[in-house]
Amino acid sequence: MSAYDIAGLVGVALILAAYAAATLGRLPPKGAPSLAINFVGASLILLSLTRNFNLSAAIVEGAWAVIALIGLIRLAFGRLRAGPPG
Repeated sequence: MSAYDIAGLVGVALILAAYAAATLGRLPPKGAPSLAINFVGASLILLSLTRNFNLSAAIVEGAWAVIALIGLIRLAFGRLRAGPPG
């Protein structure tokens, strides 16, 4: 098993864990932790695909990473607009 395979497996585990946690109500699906886990997981799977490319998997994981990143950016800008707490 190569480092690319391990990266892909870790990515799958992260995405599945985040999905399970969100489904069970333990992790808000629109929260930064959930989005970050999904982004990292999809990115690791994309990294693994550089070794053994699969177009359909690359499209799904690329979209997953982009959607998660957009969510993180929206959260960051929302916090900036809200200003400092207090």
